[in-house]
Amino acid sequence: MKPQFGNGVTLVFDDLGPRAGAPVILIHGHPFNRTMWAPQTAALTAAGYRVITPDLRGYGDSPVLPGKVLLADLADDLAALLAGLGIEQVVVGGVSMGGQIAMEMRLRHPGLVRALVLSDTSPAPETEAGAKLRRETAERLVAEGMRPYAEEVIDKMLAPYNVTGMPGAAARVTAMMCATDPEGAAAAQRGRAERPDYRPVLAGAAEPCLVLVGADDVFTPVAEAEALHALLPHSVLAVIEGAGHLPGVEQPEAFNRVLLEFLAGL
Repeated sequence: MKPQFGNGVTLVFDDLGPRAGAPVILIHGHPFNRTMWAPQTAALTAAGYRVITPDLRGYGDSPVLPGKVLLADLADDLAALLAGLGIEQVVVGGVSMGGQIAMEMRLRHPGLVRALVLSDTSPAPETEAGAKLRRETAERLVAEGMRPYAEEVIDKMLAPYNVTGMPGAAARVTAMMCATDPEGAAAAQRGRAERPDYRPVLAGAAEPCLVLVGADDVFTPVAEAEALHALLPHSVLAVIEGAGHLPGVEQPEAFNRVLLEFLAGL
C-alpha cells in the first residue's frame, strides 16, 4: 500500500491484522527495512493487534531522497501515514534509529502516542565525535556501497556468537543491509548526526513505556537501557538474553513474549 503525502513522499508499508485491533506501528532501524519485524508482526496479528510496518524513506521499497533526512522528517512521514489510515492513537515501537524516531514522534506528535516500545536505542544527542563519524560513514556508504559496511558491522548488529550460531538470521540481516540504497542510508546518517536530546521530553512522559535491550548489545549496552528505564516515569525494562543489538531478530520468541505481555497490560 502506498499513501501519497502532501510533502510528496510515498511510503511503502504493510498494514496487517484486524482493522478493529489496537494499532501498533513498528519502526525499523538503520540500514534495514520493514521485513525485519516479520516475527513480531506474526505474533501480534495472531493476538488480534493491527500492525503497521513502514519502510522509512530511503529504505526498503520506499523512495530515496538523497541529501540529508532529519529524524523529524521521518517522524512526520509516519504521522502523515497514520493520519492517512485514520489512526488517532497508536503504540509506537522502534529499534535503534527506529527507537529514536519513536522518541521524535513523542516530541513532535505527543497526542498520537499511546505507549512507547524502545528497543536497543539511546535518547542522548549525538556527540561531536559521533556526529563526525556518522557524516564520514555517509560519504563512505555512497562511495563504497553497502557490502563493506555490512560485513564490518554484522557482529555488532547481532551478538558475535549468533553470527556463527544463527547463520540464517545473520544472512537475513546482511541481505537487508546490502539491499539498502546507499544514498538513502547516507541521508539518514547525516540527519541522525543532528538529532536532539530526547531526555527532557521522555522524563515527562505520562504514557507506559517498554524498554528492551539485548544482553550483549555493544551499540547500546544494558547500562544505557537501564538509564533510559530510570528516566521514563512509567516504564518496564526487559533484558533479552542471548542477543545483541537486534533481539527481535535474534531471540524473537523471548522478545515477543515480553512485548505481548506489555501490550496486554495497556
